[in-house]
Amino acid sequence: QVQLVESGGGPVQAGGSLRLSCTYSGNTAQSATLGWFRQVSGKEREGIAAIDGGGSTSYADSVKGRFTIAKVNAENILYLQMDNLRPEDTAMYYCAAALPSFLTRGELALSPNRYSYWGQGTQVTVSA
Repeated sequence: QVQLVESGGGPVQAGGSLRLSCTYSGNTAQSATLGWFRQVSGKEREGIAAIDGGGSTSYADSVKGRFTIAKVNAENILYLQMDNLRPEDTAMYYCAAALPSFLTRGELALSPNRYSYWGQGTQVTVSA
């Protein structure tokens, strides 16, 4: 079992930055593939960034060069640094965990179907 709790969302103006945090717990959480996803009401959940158990990262084209995923296993925290935010980044953001990590790497790491454990989400609203 893995438990995840997101924080750090809120309102921000276009061009601004936010850093989302996700605290994770559970015996195997540190070896999981961890990902960030977002969802707009009425649309499918979109994988935007992931980091596998070996530290390799994957990004969606829509956020590449603007968002950075990182984890600190010593503190059990996953981060998503979001820079140069755009109104189209407005969404509910979720962190998730997939085990075992070796089955969820590369492009597969951005697929929501690979993840079994989810946080409750944090809202990000970007105004023009």
